[in-house]
Amino acid sequence: MTSGVKVELSNDVLVATISRPEKKNALTNDMYGALSDAIVRADVDAEVRALLIQADGDAFTAGNDISDFAAKAAGRHPEEHHATRLLRVLANATVPIIAAVQGKAVGVGTTMLLHCDYVLMSKEAQLITPFVNLGLVPEAASSYLLPLRIGYARAFEMFALGDPLPAETAVAWGIANKVVPAEQLRAEARRVADKMASKPSGSLTATKRLMRDAGRLLAQMDREDTTFEERLKSAEAKEAFDAFAQKRKPDFTKIAQS
Repeated sequence: MTSGVKVELSNDVLVATISRPEKKNALTNDMYGALSDAIVRADVDAEVRALLIQADGDAFTAGNDISDFAAKAAGRHPEEHHATRLLRVLANATVPIIAAVQGKAVGVGTTMLLHCDYVLMSKEAQLITPFVNLGLVPEAASSYLLPLRIGYARAFEMFALGDPLPAETAVAWGIANKVVPAEQLRAEARRVADKMASKPSGSLTATKRLMRDAGRLLAQMDREDTTFEERLKSAEAKEAFDAFAQKRKPDFTKIAQS
């Protein structure tokens, strides 16, 4: 295991397991790097014909470690921003990606699913997009992909309100493919991954390229990144992070619009 992510190649399927259950699998910069490396490996390694992303514990991921956000807002930057790298390798990936989601998938835990090709969720799983609640904006080209997938009204509701979206609704709206009992989630995800791996890989990757415009996704990510950096320095984001640290409800009503 490297930095909270376990990676194993098993019968043509590369399995990347997010494993920081004591922190609800909140993603650190190192974990973003390990996930990025796994996706790149899956794309270039001839032995890999499918990538399966799953997680240990009772949550898929709590999203970006909030302390990393606060450090970045304060100007304490890591040498390399692996979160940005992860989003870009997802946009460029051509290998089939299967995701098995249990519990809560928060922030990037939800938006990364828009780059996966087959998504399974446990009955208890929830998708949460709290960007506006944190004084920020969506990322991973989700401001383009989510309205494209489920329509503007539903996408804006998810972003603006940040309410949990149940697994059954995620399937009904077209974000996920299937809901299964938690105890069957990994086995079913592996069955799908094995089935994908048995297909003609050249045809499968060519089909994925035709269905996705990587250039359009990267351009949207650039737009989001610029706005995200601006919002990180805003009074609204400061209030959101302060409230989180102080375990209180944020009050944005006294902050002038910016």
